[in-house]
Amino acid sequence: MLPNAKIFSGTGSQYLAQKIAKKFGEPLGKVNIQRFSDGEIGVEFQESIRGKFVFLIQSTFAPTDNLMELLLMIDAAKRASAYKVIAVIPYYGFARQDRKDKPRVAIGSKLVANMLVAAGADRLITMDLHAPQIQGYFDIPVDHLDSSAVFIPYIENLKLDHLTFAAPDVGSANRIREIATYFEVEMVICDKHRKRANEIASMVVIGDVTDRDIVIIDDICDTGGTLTKSAALLMEKGARSVRALCTHPVLSGKAYENIENSVLEELVVCDTIPLKKESSKIKVVSTDELFAITIRNAFENKSINSLFMRSRMQNKK
Repeated sequence: MLPNAKIFSGTGSQYLAQKIAKKFGEPLGKVNIQRFSDGEIGVEFQESIRGKFVFLIQSTFAPTDNLMELLLMIDAAKRASAYKVIAVIPYYGFARQDRKDKPRVAIGSKLVANMLVAAGADRLITMDLHAPQIQGYFDIPVDHLDSSAVFIPYIENLKLDHLTFAAPDVGSANRIREIATYFEVEMVICDKHRKRANEIASMVVIGDVTDRDIVIIDDICDTGGTLTKSAALLMEKGARSVRALCTHPVLSGKAYENIENSVLEELVVCDTIPLKKESSKIKVVSTDELFAITIRNAFENKSINSLFMRSRMQNKK
């Protein structure tokens, strides 16, 4: 038991926070999140947090109520004299709006960073940001976790004899190359050109996939359109099988239908966002232990280097 550390959860991430708290060894703290008749949110901590390390678990997936809950919890914790307030955001929403790629658009991920810091967050713990550079939007420490910590053991258990990794786009090539190097196998790149968000104009495969068991790794699966089109193209190019591992299961629109009707063997996702429904092709691996270790190390001022791919690479040598 760590009496100076308390873990609380917003309503959107209760399912995950309960598992994290159990792994951590502390019960979830009591917080009352109420809604007025017009939908306005109110937050009240129901136990003393004066002088404590307060960890607030809440993914900021849609609707924006989840983000607003988190901001109000941070503010309430600061006003209740918490020593440190650490925002634990397994899925950091608005991360895809990470740059001004055309005139007159917002940079949503920077705006959210500003709001979290303004509310009083002292530290951020998150996983697989859409772009790692988003860490630079914060003037507070950021622990940016990598889903490879849970995906690598899953891939190892598959025991695929003809394993090849596929990067879903050129931008993710470096990360996928690191994983491919760890397994000592080849990688390919699915280079795509978009007309607009969630709509692909064209796609080509860079590399040979003939008679290979392909594993696509990505940070987000939204509508599933890109993913299923990539899988179909890889099969057309001669792949033996295609499966995908995506950290955050946004799964909006016709995502479930697209995945069920695709050539994918399976889609493996993390529990950073709750599934809206079950699917025979979708499997969930938990991040509870990973976040519990990170929270404990943050509280005890210990390194989390052992949780990252580079540490695995060094240990393998």
